[in-house]
Amino acid sequence: MSVRLRTSFGRSTAALLWLLGVVSAQAQTLDPLNNTDMQLEPVTWTDLDGWAADDHTAAFITFQTSCKPFLARKRMSDGRPISGALQEVCKRAATAGPLGTDKYKARNFFEDNFRPVRVGKLGESTGLLTGYYEPIVDGSRFPNPEFHTPLYRRPRDLVAAGQKQASLAFPNRATVGRLNPKKQLEPYHDRGAIETGALDGQKLEIAWIKDPFEAMSIQIQGSARVKLEDGTTLRINYDSHNGYSYTAVGRILIERNLVPREEMSMERIRQWMAANPDQAPELRSTNRSFVFFRITGLSAEGEPSGAQGVPLTPGRSIAVDKVHVYGTPFFIEADLPIDGTRPTTKFRRLMVAQDTGSAILGPARADLYWGAGDEAGRIAGRIRHQGRFVLLLPRELDLVEAGKQMPLPLPKPVITEEAEKAKPPAKKPRKRGEPAALAKPKARPG
Repeated sequence: MSVRLRTSFGRSTAALLWLLGVVSAQAQTLDPLNNTDMQLEPVTWTDLDGWAADDHTAAFITFQTSCKPFLARKRMSDGRPISGALQEVCKRAATAGPLGTDKYKARNFFEDNFRPVRVGKLGESTGLLTGYYEPIVDGSRFPNPEFHTPLYRRPRDLVAAGQKQASLAFPNRATVGRLNPKKQLEPYHDRGAIETGALDGQKLEIAWIKDPFEAMSIQIQGSARVKLEDGTTLRINYDSHNGYSYTAVGRILIERNLVPREEMSMERIRQWMAANPDQAPELRSTNRSFVFFRITGLSAEGEPSGAQGVPLTPGRSIAVDKVHVYGTPFFIEADLPIDGTRPTTKFRRLMVAQDTGSAILGPARADLYWGAGDEAGRIAGRIRHQGRFVLLLPRELDLVEAGKQMPLPLPKPVITEEAEKAKPPAKKPRKRGEPAALAKPKARPG
């Protein structure tokens, strides 16, 4: 992973690599994102637009929630320096009290214990923000004409490469499939096959809901509350996936000129599918990814737990890539369509990383959690916008001292005149009017 750092800390390029767990003791790069490039830029608190106006007390309460796993064990399991440093900050947060009597105390806590570092993909100043929520839908334990779309638990023949026991936690990123008679791993059923009955007869149905769009929405969000006919509320959460990459059906509608780009939202997708029931199954099948669930409770109260294992906080919790450590605070600056369909709401807010997702990839990528129900869903469905990310690093991480112990990145190789002459000639561009078939095709990924 290549990291660029613009600072005056001297050897702190290597320091930040070490602090983030990007470099091991042998200076080998950990590669959770397949060599995704990252840039880091230390900034000051006054550089953050809207920092002073934020509700730091609300952010502190969310941070304290993320501290519970840190305080429950004596030693962090992943070994990354930022994990150990966050554990020390959490110890101080536990003794700081609620910090709700003075609006400046919570802000001072963050400023005293963290230093702000702007983070992004190499060469890019912003990252992508989306939104998610917890749907609340009506359902039944048994199929009937009203409730006929099933929500499934994990199939018994679904396996991940290198994993033998079905009871183990299912990896979010892994080669997934099923074993054929020769014990070879082959692709699992995709969405089209499952929706047309590939899992029938296996008794995997948790509950039935009204329509396939609701089911796909629940899979995208990762959790739901299903209000059953007897008054019970069934809570379900993400358990596993079928191994295919997620494809946004909204993008397919745009590419096919079926819905204008400026109108695209989850609600607009719902409307199109309701108006085109014969074409809706084919559209859904373009997203081959499929998610399976587990039951987490029977209560309608409280928020769902994220991947960190703590309840999410609407408007303060985010899902991030696993390159980041759960419990890390992020200050996000963006203009979002919260109060309406246009991105006119100034969003300047301190958030806490408490969740992840298979589509959340990159150092500056976040899914904002908005809560449960239709209104939260409308807000979440409108958000797909750029924003600026600031990572809050614990001050325990001494950039200079860490840099002294870590080797600097390898120097850029010097290209000699002989090597330059030995380079192959540039590819001749295709002439205007020349058939595309005569041009050399690009390699197809995968």
